[in-house]
Amino acid sequence: MGHDCTPGSALPEATERPGICAIVGAGQGLGAALAERFARGGFDIALLSRSENSAEAARKAALAARPTTQVWHQSADATEPASLERALLALSADAGPIDVLIYNVRGAFTKCEPLDMTYDMLEEAFRMEVAGAFAAAKAVLPGMRTRGHGTIFFSSATAAFRGSATHPVYAIGKFGLRALSQSLTKAYAKDGVHIVHMRLDCDLDVPIMQGIYGTARDQAGLADPNDVAETYWLTYQQPKGAWSNEVEIRPHTETWTY
Repeated sequence: MGHDCTPGSALPEATERPGICAIVGAGQGLGAALAERFARGGFDIALLSRSENSAEAARKAALAARPTTQVWHQSADATEPASLERALLALSADAGPIDVLIYNVRGAFTKCEPLDMTYDMLEEAFRMEVAGAFAAAKAVLPGMRTRGHGTIFFSSATAAFRGSATHPVYAIGKFGLRALSQSLTKAYAKDGVHIVHMRLDCDLDVPIMQGIYGTARDQAGLADPNDVAETYWLTYQQPKGAWSNEVEIRPHTETWTY
């Protein structure tokens, strides 16, 4: 695993900074918006992605929000859970305890009928949506429990609430992610760890969706990643006596059912 530190100055003492927010899946769009919001809130930022280049937008966003932000990048692949756990443990050893973990990984939005799913498609979805998320949580939860505080966000979708005749692989992965999130919070909330399943019932105004919609996209119907990141921040600030463990996010124009 490679390790990079940006900027190159020495780490400050732990008491001088509010903590580290680690973002797994720190690409353009929501990853960059989350890096910006938590950096603006005073956090130093750790970015985990397959390549440093893919996290460049998030790095720039964090530094633009607060130029004194310490930003690290660690190479990791969510489909290789053991390597992701090792990357987060190495990051903690080098930079310090991780106070906020955001698992912001999404598998391919592949369209097919259920009987057209392959074993490989299902295995990849499980590794990325469930095993990878578990590996990330497993790396940070012991320390959070010992310290008596910490926050874990799992970026998800309302696909976690309903099956699909056209996108079953995506739904199955999100169902598993929701089960993992609930299991962890039922076990460890009592230790002071806030674990949240963030259900995005919307299309984000991000490069991948812009490519799908092209010029036909309805700007009013797309969610601004900065607005979504603000909801993560507000949820992070919740007092222990009024925690949300399931949060759904959608634009006011979204038509929705369960």
